[in-house]
Formats: sequence, C-alpha cells, structure tokens
Amino acid sequence: MARSVQAYVRGSTVQFYKWLERTNRASLPHGPDVWICGDCHVGNLGPVASVEDDLEIQIRDFDQAVGGNPVYDLIRLGLSLAMAARGSTLPGVTTAHMMEQMIEGYEAAFAPQAKENTRDLNAGMPDILRRLMRKAESRSWKHLADDRIEGIEPVLPLGRRFWPLTPDEFRAIDLLISQERVRRLVTSLRAREADAQVRILDAAYWVKGCSSLGKLRYAVLVAVGAGDDERHCLVDIKEANPPAAPRALIGELPFDHAHRVVEGARHLSPFLGDRMMPAVLLEKPVFIREIMPQDLKIEIKQISIEDAEQMAKFLSHVVGRAHARQLSATDRKTWFGELQRNRSKSLDAPTWLWNSVVDLIAVHEAAYLNHCRRYALEKKA
Repeated sequence: MARSVQAYVRGSTVQFYKWLERTNRASLPHGPDVWICGDCHVGNLGPVASVEDDLEIQIRDFDQAVGGNPVYDLIRLGLSLAMAARGSTLPGVTTAHMMEQMIEGYEAAFAPQAKENTRDLNAGMPDILRRLMRKAESRSWKHLADDRIEGIEPVLPLGRRFWPLTPDEFRAIDLLISQERVRRLVTSLRAREADAQVRILDAAYWVKGCSSLGKLRYAVLVAVGAGDDERHCLVDIKEANPPAAPRALIGELPFDHAHRVVEGARHLSPFLGDRMMPAVLLEKPVFIREIMPQDLKIEIKQISIEDAEQMAKFLSHVVGRAHARQLSATDRKTWFGELQRNRSKSLDAPTWLWNSVVDLIAVHEAAYLNHCRRYALEKKA
C-alpha cells in the first residue's frame, strides 16, 4: 500500500466507509436498494470469462458486496479514477471531465433506450481496454500457470507466494473438493465433460497481500478427467468476512458471509457468479471459484487524457449495467429520473459526485502520506 497512492486507495476500503460515516448522506441521491460491489475501484473490474467461454468486462470482486445505495459504487469508482489520473500526472481539468463522463456512462445504463447486449457495451471501449480484452482472449492454461504457479508442472512452488499447509488443512480441503457439488462446479465449463472426475494435485496457503494474513486463503491445483484427457485448473478458496459497507435490507438476506459474497456476484457479475460457490471449511464460511486464464484486472500505470475520459465513461456504464439488471423497467425509469434531477443543464457532473470525490482525494492523500511515514519508521526500527 506504500508503493503509490493508487495502491493505498485499493487497499483502504475501510477508509472510504469511515468517510461515508462522517459525511452528510442526505446530500447524496438515494437510489433503489440493489446489490452493490461495495469496493468498486478500477482494479476490481476487468475481463471475466463465463462458463460458456464468453468474455466481458464486469465487476470481479465481491468481498464487500451488500445490498445498498448504488451511488456508493459510483463514488468509490470516481475516487479510483481520479487517483489514476493524478498518478498519470494529468491536469485537474481532466479529472473534472472524467467525472462528467462517469455520470454520462452510468445514466446511459438506465435510459429507456438502454440495451443489454455486449455489442452495445463494447462500442465505447477505450483502446487501453481493447488491448486488455485481446490479451485475455489469447490466454490459455499455460499463461495462467506461468503467472500464478510459475510453471506448468502440477506443483505449487512453496516460497513467498505459497506456504505449506498443516495436515488438518490439507485433509479439510481434500474433503471439500471431493464433494459432488464442487465437482459439478469445476466441470461446469463448456469445454469439460460433465461426468469427469476431479482430484487434488497440490494445495497451499495463498499469500495475497497483507489482507490475507490471519484468514483462510488457499490455492488448490486440481486435475479434471484422467489419462490423455486430464486437464489442470486452479481453484481459489477464500474466507468470507463481514463487509465494511453499510447494509440495506433487500429481500431475503443470505445467512452467512460466503452466501452473501456469492449472491452479490450472481447479481452483479453473472459470468463470475455462475462460477462461484459458498461452502464451509474448518468451521469458517468460504467461497470457491476457479481462476480462469481470461480473468484479468485493470491496472493503470500511465493513461492518456483521451483514454482517461473514455475509461471513466465505459467503466461507469459497466457498473450501471450491473445495477440496472437487478431492477424492473419502472424502477430503472425512477432511478434515471432521480439522477437527471440532480444534474445541471450543462454536461457538468452533479455536485454530490464532484464534492464527494474531491473530499475523498484530500482524505486519502493525507492518510497515504501518514501510512508511508509509519512504514518508513518501521523499516528503520
């Protein structure tokens, strides 16, 4: 998190919701209660593969998913995009235009003429995302193995990224993977035989940054099929923890956090949600998903002014579609009208979005510098 202010924003979800507690929420439009990502920064969107081998840019992380006000996702995305612009040393006027494009893209998902097909979505994709999509489309198991397990041998290399399991952990994971419902999940991809056998080749504790420490997080290398037809896949098992986002009551709430995460994924990102399953491991709620070679996150190191504005519009539209697909035509129309009511007659972004993002930039810049100071002092000690 000390590497850059963007990295700090990605890793400081709690900071965002502390700001939300302090702010006057009555000044924000209150949309219909829908499933929201809860941690909607740029890195939590990207190409996602479906069980039918389709590919689309969708939300890809649901640890913080809850039922709530959809503007929280929009504001957090706005903060993330603004920080990306600052990291690329773009002028402040670009950030102002990005906020304008954000609200344009988001509202378009709720407009009466909005359509759900992928062709319409991809029409406005900026070049930087087109390149990422082409990369995702060309990836295979070999690319995934090279990235995640540093080779194609059916072994997870122990070291900085993977740590050894205790015998109890391995037995519990082996028992979980052997369940019929998990076998059906792993064989659900169109390219696999529905009756194929599934077995563990290797498993390890998966170190995914400081946020994973003290929680269950496992990488499981699995064989699907046998003999010449045997294929390998990588399964991610992750503990589900309470969200920082405030929850709203929408319908029947899932009774544990693993079900909450999976339910949120199925509503917000069907491609990924259909590949996930809640479970219990070592008496803790976990969710299971297969890591697909095509699943990539958006990483912005440097971005041009044109790409920045196009990305703001495109990604906010992706988020808007995720919210809109949960609503009836009547509720979409009502929410669209509420968003329009908060707009000026010019293209300017609504005051609530602009003020929120500006306030959050100041809060996170200060928190980031204090974080870096503590990190520097710890390194000296």
